[in-house]
Amino acid sequence: MKDTLAPMDFAPTDEQRMLLDGVDRFMARHLPPDEVRRRDADRDPPYFLLPLMGEMGLLGQTVPEDHGGSGGDWLTLALVQERMGYHAFMAVVLLNRVACFGIESILAGGSEEQRQEFLPALVRGEANFAMALTEPGAGSDAGGIRTRAAKTDGGWVINGRKTWISGAEAATRMVVACRSGDQPRGSRGVTMLLVPPGAKGVSMTRLEKVGNNCSLSWDIGFEDVFVRDDAVLGEPDAGFDVLRATLRFARAGLAASVVGVAQAAVDTALEHAQTREQFGRPIGSFQTIAHRLADMQTSVDLARLATYRLAWMIDQDLPCEREAAQAKLVATEALKSVSDEGMQIMASAGYAASSDMQRFWRDSRLYTFGEGSSEILRGLIARDMGL
Repeated sequence: MKDTLAPMDFAPTDEQRMLLDGVDRFMARHLPPDEVRRRDADRDPPYFLLPLMGEMGLLGQTVPEDHGGSGGDWLTLALVQERMGYHAFMAVVLLNRVACFGIESILAGGSEEQRQEFLPALVRGEANFAMALTEPGAGSDAGGIRTRAAKTDGGWVINGRKTWISGAEAATRMVVACRSGDQPRGSRGVTMLLVPPGAKGVSMTRLEKVGNNCSLSWDIGFEDVFVRDDAVLGEPDAGFDVLRATLRFARAGLAASVVGVAQAAVDTALEHAQTREQFGRPIGSFQTIAHRLADMQTSVDLARLATYRLAWMIDQDLPCEREAAQAKLVATEALKSVSDEGMQIMASAGYAASSDMQRFWRDSRLYTFGEGSSEILRGLIARDMGL
């Protein structure tokens, strides 16, 4: 039997409680519920929050102090992501692009020069990264990348296409996965390149979605785009090492954020069940509704525990690819389930455009296939089991 037991203590410290109280005040001041609803309707991402997050110290939790961060731990970051996700996913998605796609990719593969250039700016909220991995023929199959980077004097020339790339319109750099070796597919022969979205030869077309309205998505073309040698993140032809590390952190961050959204969905449904009356009493007093809510809360609590365990394992520098897949899987599936149940409990009240529940419901569909579909994650878990 594989040893999966370890002593873990998730009780928040006094410092963590103070930080979470600060997140509550931050969100109430800068992005109250009515503003969340307006921005969602207008598809208006709250980028103004990034420097404010930087001032509060939220972006540099895992960055070493000598690069401008607090040198903190991933469990604290996960608590922040969960709490911010509870208030508004449109806010925490910005934090995650900096903390996961930006900071963690630089920590995983960046040279000392890249660390000096990007980490302080990322910590201050003055820089923002986008991950450019997905292609028309390579989504879940990351080994099928066809965008090509050819070595030339002093740099690389990129040709190809990426799609469903989030946040590229405001990114300082895109982390672009390119085929660079002779192997036509697979994890070998992939190079990660840092590309400015405004580079000559980059074209962007916006894609419309039914949810996640404040996370704008783009189809991006690369036509003879030149970047210098110092744009390589990690080693040439070994970019999958950086990609794996970055995706592990991205899945951890998404899991924590989604747990927060899922808890908000449960609380919204619970409040409705306690105040909505039918047949002379609150609908929450009927067993069928009460049991649904009990199952909803249980699924969120289990996802929370899986996410905290993952964050703890990251802090202990333990191998945790399986745990990252599990946390992302159970958290996103929990949100999908509780938002659907919440819609059923609230009925027309949840279906109204002014309802937060319909936003949770619309947004939830992305999370079960973004950053690793549930099917791919189950495959990773099964492979780790020896299947």
